[in-house]
Amino acid sequence: MLAVAADVSRPDGVQHVIDRTVATFGGLDILVNNVGVAAGGGLLDTTDEQWQEAIDLTLMPAVRASRLAVPHMERRGGGAIVIIASIFGRESGGRMTYNAVKAAEISLGKSLAQQLAPLGIRVNSVSPGSILFEGGSWWRRQQADPAGIAEFVRRELPFGRFGTPEEVGAVVAFLCSPRASWVSGTSVVVDGCQSRSF
Repeated sequence: MLAVAADVSRPDGVQHVIDRTVATFGGLDILVNNVGVAAGGGLLDTTDEQWQEAIDLTLMPAVRASRLAVPHMERRGGGAIVIIASIFGRESGGRMTYNAVKAAEISLGKSLAQQLAPLGIRVNSVSPGSILFEGGSWWRRQQADPAGIAEFVRRELPFGRFGTPEEVGAVVAFLCSPRASWVSGTSVVVDGCQSRSF
């Protein structure tokens, strides 16, 4: 196991993570891009800086990490890339900047899947719904407003609960495994039927 501390919003941070991984394990087979930031509000009160931050902290790390990982995967005869997007990259909801960059990640995943298939590299995105874990944004909101969050769960989550990181992780593990050998270019929704899109 290897843990690497790096600022992946910066090109040198992403390079450091990839370099340490390859040096430690001798190559790279799987990349999971899992970064996301939500800032700003409506169109008139969201600044250019907040838009740029959303792009720099969410979309660009996935672009850079994928670009750096592909040559290593190609040398090993293939690999799998998973981008953690969101149901709010597929339909409205959440902050506008978050919606836009998560939609861009889903589009990036599809484009990469088509480009990289000849190299034996599969690319998919995973679109979670509302996931609860200690320290996360839903957990903080639940601590601040238990009654409001209970009402949100009743109204928006058909199974009557939040999803868990383990439930998302199980789908990611499948997509990275040989069992998903014919799955590429799709976005898998993991949301307990929260989203409304087809």
